[in-house]
Amino acid sequence: MKFEELDIKGAFLIHAEPFEDERGVFRRNFCEKEFAEHGIATTVAQANISENKYKHTLRGFHYQVAPFGESKTMTIIKGRIHDIIIDLREDSSTYLEWVSFDLSPDQRASFHVPAGCANAFLTMEDNTLVHYYSSFPFTENAEKGIRYNDLFFKFDWPIKEPKHISDKDNNWPDFKLNS
Repeated sequence: MKFEELDIKGAFLIHAEPFEDERGVFRRNFCEKEFAEHGIATTVAQANISENKYKHTLRGFHYQVAPFGESKTMTIIKGRIHDIIIDLREDSSTYLEWVSFDLSPDQRASFHVPAGCANAFLTMEDNTLVHYYSSFPFTENAEKGIRYNDLFFKFDWPIKEPKHISDKDNNWPDFKLNS
């Protein structure tokens, strides 16, 4: 596995090094030793699959506040996404910065979102499947969010308005510093 740190401290694209023969392809998706060597939480408290029927479905921005902060390692199984990670860790050198990228199964890569960062993705194809490991279980009263179009961050999405978004994700309050 090759770990490419993104412009958000502790966030990585994780490139598989696949083995291929006449049967197909084999690749590792998780390695406790290699993740730990890069400072990535190796606890897997929960694994989830996000099944998205439609292109331009938006999920997020989601995060959990301490002491329930969760890191996530996500892999696109089918389809394609545009993802954005925001650093909300006040003690981070990349505090309030965000990074975006596109990912599909053809790239054979995963990405890691550190605890204290918010994540959102927009599906770019119908029937997009995203698998992810979380280091801490979902804790409803620790969940927070940021609207995809919050004026504080000036996100650059590939489309102006998502076609499919939950009421909860569409109605997060405006972001305020130290809130």
